Amino acid sequence: MPQEKIGTVVLLISCPDRKGIVAGVSNFIYSIGGNILQSDQYTTDPMDGVFFLRIEFDLSDEVLSRSDLEDEFKKLAFEFRMDWKIMYHQDTKRMAIMVSRQGHCLVDLLWRWKTGDLRSEIPFVISNHPDLQETVESFGIPFYLFPVTTLTRRNQEDGILKLLEGKVDLIVLARYMQVLTDEFISRYPDRIINIHHSFLPAFAGAKPYEQALDRGVKVIGATAHYVTKNLDQGPIIEQDVIRVTHRDVLYDLIRKGRDLEKTVLARAVHWFLEDRILVYHNRTVVFI
Repeated sequence: MPQEKIGTVVLLISCPDRKGIVAGVSNFIYSIGGNILQSDQYTTDPMDGVFFLRIEFDLSDEVLSRSDLEDEFKKLAFEFRMDWKIMYHQDTKRMAIMVSRQGHCLVDLLWRWKTGDLRSEIPFVISNHPDLQETVESFGIPFYLFPVTTLTRRNQEDGILKLLEGKVDLIVLARYMQVLTDEFISRYPDRIINIHHSFLPAFAGAKPYEQALDRGVKVIGATAHYVTKNLDQGPIIEQDVIRVTHRDVLYDLIRKGRDLEKTVLARAVHWFLEDRILVYHNRTVVFI
């Protein structure tokens, strides 16, 4: 690969905890002429003994190829038994959005994208209903319709996978009201973010607002999580809640919940785009 100015780099690391990890990484960055901009770390309890590190550094003054940078770091990674990823700020992530009929999360993401709050490309929006096509296209984004029925589900999902192939880094389910197959999910591990309209693990599955009303809860919530083969049980990225009272009817719960859904989903997407999330078992470490 030709020599180039790399710019800002993010390094995400998880490894067995031991002395010298931060010193080793810092010395490595110094040795290649880098300047550390931000560093954050976390260690699990001694029984687990896992160390996590997110470090952001600048290489604007150095001429270095990405392959040389990564080859050099592999030596340190081997010594400390690291799982690691290097991301480059120059690379803009590509985010596909999937939606059904409810547009509040979709429109919020599109507006944040248009105003520069979400640094990404949105190559297209996918839906199983035509309702939001005009809204999406008003932002200059292609809209693809894949109507799903019991008989067409398999063929339509194959078509969606074909459209996505090689074009996206992240898939956001912005109230996409279809359950994805295990095959689909396995293609994009830890790269599909869903917004669920309850404070998981409470009220998983269908109609969580109705379930919350029946139980007479005093708070309702929203949860952004990675999609796994177990419905609504993937690693949680972000959650929030709002108080409700006995006076609130179902419409009130839904109205209040929509605001939570938008903000919780936007935070999770933002953190993914900034490479701030590490998955550990069925949990996440989020460096914010």
